Amino acid sequence: MVYEDRRMTCAMLHGRVSALADAFLKLGLGRGDIVAILLYNCPEFYETAFAANRIGAVFLPLNYRLAGEEFAYILDHSGAKAIVTEAEFHAVIGGIRDKIPGVRHFISLEDTVPEGWVPYRQLVEGSLGADVPDAEVELDDLHRLMYTSGTTDRFKGVMITYGNLYWKNIGHVWELDLTPRDVTMIAGPLYHVGAFDLPASGVLHRGGGVVIMRKFDALKLLQIIEKEKPTNIWLAPAMLSMIVQQEKATEFDLASIRFIIAGGERLPEPLLERILTIFPKARFCDAYGLTETVSGDTFVPDGMARAKLGSVGKPVVHLDLQIVDDNDNPVPTGQIGEIVLRGPKVSVGYWKNPEASAKAFRNGWFHTGDLGMLDEDGYLYIVDRKKDLIISGGENISSLEVERVIYEIPEVLEAAVVGIPDPKWGEAVKAFVVVKPGKTLTAEAVQELCRSKLAKFKVPKEVEFIDQLPRNPSGKVLKRILRQIGNPAH
Repeated sequence: MVYEDRRMTCAMLHGRVSALADAFLKLGLGRGDIVAILLYNCPEFYETAFAANRIGAVFLPLNYRLAGEEFAYILDHSGAKAIVTEAEFHAVIGGIRDKIPGVRHFISLEDTVPEGWVPYRQLVEGSLGADVPDAEVELDDLHRLMYTSGTTDRFKGVMITYGNLYWKNIGHVWELDLTPRDVTMIAGPLYHVGAFDLPASGVLHRGGGVVIMRKFDALKLLQIIEKEKPTNIWLAPAMLSMIVQQEKATEFDLASIRFIIAGGERLPEPLLERILTIFPKARFCDAYGLTETVSGDTFVPDGMARAKLGSVGKPVVHLDLQIVDDNDNPVPTGQIGEIVLRGPKVSVGYWKNPEASAKAFRNGWFHTGDLGMLDEDGYLYIVDRKKDLIISGGENISSLEVERVIYEIPEVLEAAVVGIPDPKWGEAVKAFVVVKPGKTLTAEAVQELCRSKLAKFKVPKEVEFIDQLPRNPSGKVLKRILRQIGNPAH
């Protein structure tokens, strides 16, 4: 494990994980307890996750871009008993302590901590040399909780079991030919399945290594790859775009990268050619996956990136994929329908949410809500994203969640939120607002309230005031029309 000027062997990591696991036991944490992680990328992220699992506990990675109220909801809903974080988040977590009474242990990477907190270093160094045996777990036992906004107005906790992780790893080992010689460059945030699992957890499963970058920076990433010689990397579409915009990208020695996994968005051929020029020995793997499946469900086979441009490939081993109609019946080749998945890497459902679980996981299949089609060779093409879901810089944004905040404004009669094209992040949030008769409202006022309630990336980039929202005969808002207004070219 490489991080800046730190280097850890497997034995060193094992020793630190054992020490932290012992400290967790001394704090009273144990099997089934939830341990939240609110950290930028660092070795301590892995240490915390592995130490929690060592004692049979469950780790909960938190998206560090969220706002205080969002952290409060997830920590309270999950029933988390401990949180490991760092200085930048002391204030926001301290500000919501009264809303998260179940969290008993506040642990920080800093040596100087707020009152009632515990330094991480103190826990580890106080237990160095301890040998904590692996907790006995079954394939169906909970390994991790990952909250995703999906298309609902509340976060849903995806339950990922040890079996889900194991079979995901097996699928990726087979598809990507992972070996102990592989080293994953982690440039995306570890709270995301792309960075943690695509294919890092599979590489670690095989005995390989990881190089960790605290925060993504395109130029710095190229410098690290040239120095550390990793063999693979996952990159969200926005990250890929920033890399190809680096004028001197081709001046770096990046030949160690043997494959790049991308995020499943349609890639223009000139952009693909630029990527393959920058990474001259890389297989480009366009892929499709979800948090509910621990990532990486389909991959474009080696050598097929140009021939199947726009496709996200074929399913991995031990995963079944179908395209179905509104009645859950399979549709013919070339016809558009909903993508459904089945296999041991698919989550068992949503934490404390039987209604959402029953809706998405039914008849033995996980219903993704994504629209796609299969060609005559069995290659999957994504036709549309989850209904009304906005994806900005690889982050899922629920339109309902943003709308709920806007409706708190007394002057608002109606509001609807959609995604609009953004040159940097892929998509940005746009709000359409209908103001009550006789009232006035500014875009700045809408944005200001959103900033106080939501993560920065969820705040509407644009606010447009209109006389009425377009609706169908049953009264449902026609967001496809609003998307056309927001993007006249389409």
